[in-house]
Amino acid sequence: MNLQTKIPLSKQSNNLIDYKSDILLLGSCFVENIGEKLAYFKFKNEINPFGILFHPKAIETLVENALQGKVYTENDVFFNNEQWHCFDAHSKLSSSSKDNLLNGLNDQIKLTAKGLANSTHIIITLGTAWLYRTKGTGETVANCHKVTQKEFLKELLHTEDIVSSLQNAVDVIRRVNPEVSVIFTVSPVRHLKDGFIENTQSKAHLISAIHQLLATQSGVECLHYFPSYEIMMDELRDYRFYNEDMIHPNSTAVNYIWEKFKQIWIDSEAQKTMLEVDSIQKGLQHKPFNSSSESHKKFLLNLEEKLKLLQSQFPHFNF
Repeated sequence: MNLQTKIPLSKQSNNLIDYKSDILLLGSCFVENIGEKLAYFKFKNEINPFGILFHPKAIETLVENALQGKVYTENDVFFNNEQWHCFDAHSKLSSSSKDNLLNGLNDQIKLTAKGLANSTHIIITLGTAWLYRTKGTGETVANCHKVTQKEFLKELLHTEDIVSSLQNAVDVIRRVNPEVSVIFTVSPVRHLKDGFIENTQSKAHLISAIHQLLATQSGVECLHYFPSYEIMMDELRDYRFYNEDMIHPNSTAVNYIWEKFKQIWIDSEAQKTMLEVDSIQKGLQHKPFNSSSESHKKFLLNLEEKLKLLQSQFPHFNF
């Protein structure tokens, strides 16, 4: 008896992710879930240098600014609620010191430029098609930083606007990195503060835009779609796969979607190494009943030998 509908998935035929790959992840909080999995298994990756970015325009702005060599100055930041902020970045970069914020922004924009130019894979997760513009300048913001809502206009991006935004970001990336594989996905996180119907409308715009973009790239093998949203909505259609907030996928759901991603995108030889990495990670987390026992000393010695062997094969591994 089949009690679950399955999203049909096929293994990618080229440019699979292995331990030589460099991966840049940009977008909503769900991309951080995938990034944390990659980091756990010691892949070379960089996750959201500017923090979580929810909508396509924020990602487009970051890509353009990074590859144009933007330098952030005091004109790009503002003070609110006892901290300095930048509308282009998430609040994780905010600081009580203006200089610290500017230094952080300029360090991270350089890191982003390096990632865009050198990555073999860029994973972009879109969270919402809703965005906010400042009333004064019409500037699109990546994060409102708890500035009063009366200072912004809320807007739902049309599908055509999203296609244009994503196309521009891809074109800018391709100029410096024509061989990179760009993997788009839509976050399964529910943006219910926008409203139930509004969230569904938003996700529909994002999905439609991505597929319109991919349809215009016929014959181009570097743009891809991974159905994380569809897996959550169809294969995991039960509230037991959500956190208590009923908005974010829980660890079971994240693990399930990660396994699907691994199945499609991770090279088979790399998957063998992942088993060794996982064994070492679990060994390092092990808490003995008796840390001075002979059996535990042998366990640590064996673990150290396995770690040294793996690091000799992959010098970038750092446990």
